[in-house]
Amino acid sequence: MSTPRQRYREQVRSEIKQAALAQIGDGGAAALSLNAVAKQLGMTGPAIYKYFDGRDDLLTELILDGYADVAAAVRAGVSEGTPRERLHGLARAFFDWTLANPHLFQLLAGTPSPGYHAPPESVERAREVLGPFLPVFGQGRCGPAAEPLREEMLRWVEEAPAVADWVRTSAPGGDPATALTGSLLVWIRLQGILSLQVQGQFTGMGHRAATLLTVEMDALADTMSL
Repeated sequence: MSTPRQRYREQVRSEIKQAALAQIGDGGAAALSLNAVAKQLGMTGPAIYKYFDGRDDLLTELILDGYADVAAAVRAGVSEGTPRERLHGLARAFFDWTLANPHLFQLLAGTPSPGYHAPPESVERAREVLGPFLPVFGQGRCGPAAEPLREEMLRWVEEAPAVADWVRTSAPGGDPATALTGSLLVWIRLQGILSLQVQGQFTGMGHRAATLLTVEMDALADTMSL
């Protein structure tokens, strides 16, 4: 059971992160200033270092929290139905989360600041986002266009036991290389659509991002024989 002191510390840390996210939402990751966050919360600049070691430490926590949040949203999109229907459900869950959290998506999708290096743990968190897609694609079959990528994924599975374990745990019974191929392709397509959407690049182009999402997921399902 946590003590009042521990609960207070966690409350302040949460308030700091919320204020940081608001700054990022207004001006991007480059706008994040610990001094500005401290001032907003009525703290002195040095006091904030009692809760975070520095700007990069705060960014890291925001990124890890973001991955956990989107992973939960994608898991909530798991549904019954055909593999194609399940793919659409998962992709839409990712899409809806991004539209609700555009600044957080940009934090996950890009480099927050020059010289920043994400911790190894962020790779594990990203895998949690892709995990629900693996069993969907594990039921498919790579078409000719995707076969060269599948061969590379097969070598990756053979050379990286941790990756092989992750795929086999998430998609038991399916072909690991095929599951990885589809998951990589869906990640690329989602990142492409959503990055352009949150940057406003589709403005004035006469289509809805949701329509483009449907078209791309159907095309991917065809490629993977879903």
